[in-house]
Amino acid sequence: MWVCALIGAGLMAAVDEIVFHQIPGWHHFWDRSTPAVGLLSDGLLHTAELLALVAGFTLLCDLRRRGALSGGHAVAGLFPGAGAFQLLDGLVNHKVLRVHRIRYGVDLLPYDLAWNAFAVVLLAIGAGLAVRARRRVGTGR
Repeated sequence: MWVCALIGAGLMAAVDEIVFHQIPGWHHFWDRSTPAVGLLSDGLLHTAELLALVAGFTLLCDLRRRGALSGGHAVAGLFPGAGAFQLLDGLVNHKVLRVHRIRYGVDLLPYDLAWNAFAVVLLAIGAGLAVRARRRVGTGR
């Protein structure tokens, strides 16, 4: 599950960067400086997400090669990884550290609620799938 959680976090970081940083240009990862620094911070985020994806898929391939891959646990791991990234970004980056906001010049409450609620939904789906995978392993299915 941890391997796929790494992949899930990398995928969610990619979605965040593409959908909120690049396409509408709502913010950069670090918005507390110049636009050039903001662009650099997006590049560093992109580097980290690619490293997470490459490492995750490398480890996933190794698990598969060794016959140690559980499909149910693998799928279950994607969701908490994505949800954890989303919640970390929404609470720590947006609220505690204030490195950026989802948008500027608008009421943030609906965005914050949707952002963090989506994270909780992803975490709940992952928990449900993990319980299901654990039960299947326990019953030999």
